[in-house]
Parts: sequence; C-alpha cells; structure tokens
Amino acid sequence: MSTDHIDSEGFRANVGIILCNGEGKLLLAGRVGSKGWQFPQGGMMQGESSEQAMYRELHEEVGLTEADVEILGTTSDWLRYRLPKKFVRQHSMPLCIGQKQRWFILRLTATEDRVRFDQSETPEFDRWRWVEFWHPVTEVIYFKRRVYVRALHELGPHLYPEGLPPRPRWWPKRWRAAFDKDLARAENRQADIGSEGFDDRETNNP
Repeated sequence: MSTDHIDSEGFRANVGIILCNGEGKLLLAGRVGSKGWQFPQGGMMQGESSEQAMYRELHEEVGLTEADVEILGTTSDWLRYRLPKKFVRQHSMPLCIGQKQRWFILRLTATEDRVRFDQSETPEFDRWRWVEFWHPVTEVIYFKRRVYVRALHELGPHLYPEGLPPRPRWWPKRWRAAFDKDLARAENRQADIGSEGFDDRETNNP
C-alpha cells in the first residue's frame, strides 16, 4: 500500500527545499546518473506534517538535520505542477498526474561540509553547487520551471527584502509571458482568499 498522499484530483503532496548560504546563493543538486539538476524535494508520507516531511527529505537527500539549518519561510499555499503524459504511470492506482508542493526556504547555519549523499539506500543526488538566485529555473527539467519561479518569487524576499535580483535578460519571451501569467493569477487568488477570509478549495493538509 502506498504511503504517499495523493488527493482526489491526482496530485501527490510534496515538499520542496530552497537552501541558501550566507551569501544568498542557492544549493542546486545533481541527480544520480543524469545531467539533471534540481532543488531537493520529496513526497509527504501519511501522518507527516509538511515540516516533518521537509526535515526527513533534507536528511535523506543532502544529509542535513534540523540543527544544520534555519527556516526562513514557507509558501502560503500549495504550488502545483502537472507531469507530462509520458511521465504519468497510467496503470498505477491511485493515479498521480502531478505534484502539489509546500516549499521551504532555509539558511545553512552549519559548515557546508555537512552536505552529504550517503544517508539513503538509494541516493537522489551525487553532486551539488551554489548558484545565483534565478539560475535553478534554467537548469531544472522543463515542466518544473514555472513552479520554481513561483516558489522563488514568493520566498525570495526572505533573502532579498529590498527586492529580488533581476531575471536573466536572455530568458525567452515565452518564458517571461508564462511566468508573469502564473504570478498574476497567484496574486489574484491570494487577494480573493484575503477578502473572504478562507480558501474553500484547498486546506493546509493533504
């Protein structure tokens, strides 16, 4: 029996982790056996809170513990992305069509030699590096780009309270148009929630 949370719409509850250092750079990790790079992330197990899942994934994927980091913030709502059809396991039950994520932004308070990949029987990553704020958007697999922008946009002010770094000028216009549309939609939705005092579509629990 699966221990994952998959909601009635087919979205698996998940946590994403943005880890920064004292210079405001972000940890990007390389996937085992591939050229892919991404932020640490992983599914929430039944009975876990999002914070518990975050600490578990932090330790399993990059070897860090609660004592090694400081939580700076978390997203106010789920951020969702759909899997392309070729990645959907059509015969699995319940069917998972994508992820809904709670994102956390953390600051590393320990020395960086605490980062390690041997805390899991099947490591997710085999390398890592510090990168500039918007760089992960350009390296992550294409179907996660838009949710990365939303997470960085919402949580970035914890690192840059006077304003986020400018986006790379070379980003294609189609990227900018899609990102701006997503951010405007998210802001409108938050305004609607604020005026009504609650969100009757989603709750804080999977």
